[in-house]
Amino acid sequence: MTVERAEGRRTEPAPDGTTALRAARGFRPDAVVLDRGLPDLEGLEVLRRLRARRPDLPVLFLTARESVEDRVAGLCAGADDHVPKPFDLDEVVVRLRALLRRCDVLRPDASPLVLDDLTLDEETRQAHRAGAQVRLTAREFELLRYLMRHTGRVLGRAELLDNVWAGEADGEPAPETHRT
Repeated sequence: MTVERAEGRRTEPAPDGTTALRAARGFRPDAVVLDRGLPDLEGLEVLRRLRARRPDLPVLFLTARESVEDRVAGLCAGADDHVPKPFDLDEVVVRLRALLRRCDVLRPDASPLVLDDLTLDEETRQAHRAGAQVRLTAREFELLRYLMRHTGRVLGRAELLDNVWAGEADGEPAPETHRT
């Protein structure tokens, strides 16, 4: 199973650093999984060039270099995480989800999300439909925000549980009992 099939995301593999940089310009990825040992450019150089264009792009190093010094060098150069080879695909997927989740939360986008006549203001945590305020529980707000940020994509149950109900026991949504 590939990450693409597991997450329903499109991927753009690149065999070397030059191809990766070109793909990142055209493809505009949500995150990058980068190897330190590429045939033409060292991974740290690819990371430096990626960061020059997109400083907020989440980057996970996936590399056979497992010494503490190598991990520290990658993180100091701007990588957001590091997974040594050999790796477990489930761990890589979970770490990518965490990076993407943090980026969604930290992204400084003050403009409200708008879809047709529905407006969601993340700063005030208010929703309006056709100009009228819609009362939402905290969980309903998080679900609506996630759905609006991923308009046009088919979202599976597992993805919603991971990103809206993250970390809850048994992976089942907790019942909401009060309105905010």
